[in-house]
Amino acid sequence: MSEALIIDIGRDAVLTALLISAPALIIGMVVGLVISIFQATTQIQEQTLTFVPKVVAILLSIVIFGPWMLQVVKAFAERLLFDLHTFIG
Repeated sequence: MSEALIIDIGRDAVLTALLISAPALIIGMVVGLVISIFQATTQIQEQTLTFVPKVVAILLSIVIFGPWMLQVVKAFAERLLFDLHTFIG
Protein backbone atom coordinates (compact mmCIF):
# COMPACT_ATOMS: atom_id res chain seq x y z
CA MET A 1 0.00 0.00 0.00
CA SER A 2 1.50 3.30 -1.06
CA GLU A 3 1.56 6.55 0.85
CA ALA A 4 -0.64 8.23 -1.75
CA LEU A 5 -3.30 5.58 -1.27
CA ILE A 6 -3.23 6.00 2.51
CA ILE A 7 -3.54 9.78 2.15
CA ASP A 8 -6.42 9.34 -0.29
CA ILE A 9 -8.29 7.03 2.12
CA GLY A 10 -7.71 9.46 4.98
CA ARG A 11 -8.92 12.39 2.89
CA ASP A 12 -12.09 10.52 1.94
CA ALA A 13 -12.68 9.59 5.59
CA VAL A 14 -12.32 13.21 6.75
CA LEU A 15 -14.59 14.50 3.98
CA THR A 16 -17.19 11.85 4.83
CA ALA A 17 -17.06 12.83 8.51
CA LEU A 18 -17.49 16.50 7.59
CA LEU A 19 -20.44 15.72 5.32
CA ILE A 20 -22.15 13.65 8.00
CA SER A 21 -21.66 16.16 10.80
CA ALA A 22 -22.43 19.31 8.79
CA PRO A 23 -26.26 19.35 9.05
CA ALA A 24 -26.32 18.87 12.83
CA LEU A 25 -23.52 21.37 13.41
CA ILE A 26 -25.02 24.04 11.19
CA ILE A 27 -28.48 23.69 12.72
CA GLY A 28 -27.00 23.75 16.23
CA MET A 29 -25.02 26.87 15.37
CA VAL A 30 -28.04 28.68 13.93
CA VAL A 31 -30.23 27.79 16.92
CA GLY A 32 -27.48 28.90 19.30
CA LEU A 33 -27.11 32.21 17.46
CA VAL A 34 -30.86 32.87 17.57
CA ILE A 35 -31.01 32.06 21.27
CA SER A 36 -27.97 34.25 21.99
CA ILE A 37 -29.59 37.18 20.20
CA PHE A 38 -32.79 36.56 22.17
CA GLN A 39 -30.84 36.47 25.44
CA ALA A 40 -28.95 39.64 24.58
CA THR A 41 -32.12 41.56 23.78
CA THR A 42 -34.10 40.38 26.80
CA GLN A 43 -31.12 40.16 29.21
CA ILE A 44 -32.20 36.70 30.36
CA GLN A 45 -29.06 34.76 31.27
CA GLU A 46 -30.44 31.29 31.90
CA GLN A 47 -28.08 28.41 30.98
CA THR A 48 -30.83 25.88 30.26
CA LEU A 49 -32.35 28.30 27.76
CA THR A 50 -29.35 27.74 25.50
CA PHE A 51 -28.78 24.04 26.15
CA VAL A 52 -32.20 22.45 25.76
CA PRO A 53 -33.25 24.00 22.40
CA LYS A 54 -29.87 23.17 20.87
CA VAL A 55 -30.11 19.54 21.96
CA VAL A 56 -33.66 19.28 20.60
CA ALA A 57 -32.67 20.93 17.30
CA ILE A 58 -29.67 18.64 16.86
CA LEU A 59 -31.74 15.54 17.63
CA LEU A 60 -34.37 16.65 15.11
CA SER A 61 -31.70 17.28 12.50
CA ILE A 62 -30.33 13.77 13.06
CA VAL A 63 -33.83 12.34 12.65
CA ILE A 64 -34.42 14.35 9.48
CA PHE A 65 -30.99 13.85 7.90
CA GLY A 66 -30.37 10.37 9.33
CA PRO A 67 -31.22 8.40 6.19
CA TRP A 68 -28.97 10.63 4.10
CA MET A 69 -26.15 10.29 6.65
CA LEU A 70 -26.52 6.52 6.60
CA GLN A 71 -26.40 6.54 2.82
CA VAL A 72 -23.15 8.55 2.81
CA VAL A 73 -21.52 6.21 5.34
CA LYS A 74 -22.73 3.19 3.40
CA ALA A 75 -21.27 4.55 0.15
CA PHE A 76 -17.94 5.20 1.87
CA ALA A 77 -17.84 1.69 3.34
CA GLU A 78 -18.76 0.17 -0.02
CA ARG A 79 -15.91 2.07 -1.70
CA LEU A 80 -13.47 0.82 0.93
CA LEU A 81 -14.64 -2.79 0.70
CA PHE A 82 -14.77 -2.73 -3.11
CA ASP A 83 -11.13 -1.56 -3.28
CA LEU A 84 -9.95 -3.88 -0.50
CA HIS A 85 -8.01 -6.06 -2.93
CA THR A 86 -5.88 -3.06 -3.97
CA PHE A 87 -5.06 -2.28 -0.33
CA ILE A 88 -3.80 -5.77 0.40
CA GLY A 89 -1.75 -6.54 -2.65
